[in-house]
Amino acid sequence: MKNWSLGSRITALSIGVAVLLSMIAATAALTAAASRSDVTHLIDRIGPARTNTIMLTSVALTQHASIRQYAGTGRQEHLDQYRKAVEEEARILADNERLLVDEPQLRVEFRALVDNLRGWRTEVAEPLLATVERTGPDTALAAQDEAARARFAEVTGAIEAFLVTMTAIRDDLRRDVRQQGNLLIVLLVTAGAVVLIAGYFVSALLRRVVSRPVTQLAEEVRAVARGEYEREIRPVGPPEVARLARDVDAMRRQIVSDLGAVRDARQEVEAANLLLSQQADELTRSNRDLEQFAYVASHDLQEPLRKVASFCQLLQRRYAGQLDERADQYIYFAVDGAQRMQRLINDLLAFSRIGRITSGFVDVDLNKVVADIAEQRETRDSSIVWSELPVVRGEEPLLTALLSNLIGNSLKFRRTDMPPRVEVGAERRDDEWELWVKDNGIGIERDFADKIFVIFQRLHSKEAYPGTGIGLAMSKKIVEYHGGRIWLDTDNPDGTLIRFTLPVPAPTDAEAEDTPPTSELVAPSGATIEPSSAPTQEPAS
Repeated sequence: MKNWSLGSRITALSIGVAVLLSMIAATAALTAAASRSDVTHLIDRIGPARTNTIMLTSVALTQHASIRQYAGTGRQEHLDQYRKAVEEEARILADNERLLVDEPQLRVEFRALVDNLRGWRTEVAEPLLATVERTGPDTALAAQDEAARARFAEVTGAIEAFLVTMTAIRDDLRRDVRQQGNLLIVLLVTAGAVVLIAGYFVSALLRRVVSRPVTQLAEEVRAVARGEYEREIRPVGPPEVARLARDVDAMRRQIVSDLGAVRDARQEVEAANLLLSQQADELTRSNRDLEQFAYVASHDLQEPLRKVASFCQLLQRRYAGQLDERADQYIYFAVDGAQRMQRLINDLLAFSRIGRITSGFVDVDLNKVVADIAEQRETRDSSIVWSELPVVRGEEPLLTALLSNLIGNSLKFRRTDMPPRVEVGAERRDDEWELWVKDNGIGIERDFADKIFVIFQRLHSKEAYPGTGIGLAMSKKIVEYHGGRIWLDTDNPDGTLIRFTLPVPAPTDAEAEDTPPTSELVAPSGATIEPSSAPTQEPAS
């Protein structure tokens, strides 16, 4: 039994207690059933039958007295009283006949009593009535002879004997019921004692096989928690607690192993942090060099470049037509190269400042940004349509430059056979806004989907479409600076569809869900701006 589990011990104890309580319950049930039967027998049959027997004695005496009085006086009221007593006797006998239907021994004695009553009436009472009816009342008739008195004494004796028998049966039933009640009390007390003893044994069992081993296990676990990681936790107690102790000790060994790995990882992290610190210092020096380069590019480099461009333009204006055609062409190439160099330097400076020179994030209403861009565009016969756009967190100048670049490209790379149309839309996807700029222009081949976001990458000559090729690269850097991504939707069949994402502002930031749609505007150059009154669906692929 020492190797028994806690569950097995409690199960065995529970089974023993259940068997004892079942035996007690069965005995109590049988005793209660017997007691109920005896009580029912006593209350529903013996008690009423005995009461009827007592009443029968009174009825018999009433008949005897009434018939004697009638014989002496001849008064009708005594005769009526006698007949009423006879009717009451018939009712009592019928009731007792019903009550004693399942009492064969009592029925024999009861039949003898009934025969005595009827015999007395036949032998004494009825002949006396006939004599009174025939000869009239007489006091001598009232004084019955010795035989008549003896006959009535037999009747009363039979009634008293039957009453004694009924009383004895009643007393026996009372005694049985009392004994059964006492037995039920003893059984209930015994059941309570069994429950108390079982509870004591369960409590003792739990203290011995659970509380003490668990307390000892808890002390060892606290010792390990204080830093004694090499302390072995010994399995004690029943199999369940011993198994728990082994599992805890296995966890301790795993923790010791993990701590060793953590120490090694910590050393590696410290080395990596040192390397990162060195790299951060190097990056700081690199940023300072970059800022110095930006200063030089914006001042020192541009100054001689402006002089070159200015003097080349002077040569172009003064000596145009005085030299040969090739000289004019060389001068034109020099002026154009100097101007393109200035534009490239300015664009490169603007590209380098993205994310480095910041004014802080604010709530930006993209509806207002697109409306301002549309008003400033001087394209003719073009239309810009946008649905309700969200309010996002970001730097308004950068987001303005982003949308201006995308819309400007859509207007620039237009088709010659139709007026340009630009659509701007947005749709929320989980925790970010997906925006798009779609046009009906010349489009971009699928093979160039990745190249278009490379700085200074151009797909067309500068004579066909002017520009430095930095617009989409700047757009990509702006989007990534705001925590989003940008790509070319290659499934769009007509024109160009650029998609980009921006994070949804936190709940504490301003929301743009209730922004009313803007009214229709007309650009200064005549371009139609058509805000949509309902959100535009994502362009079909």
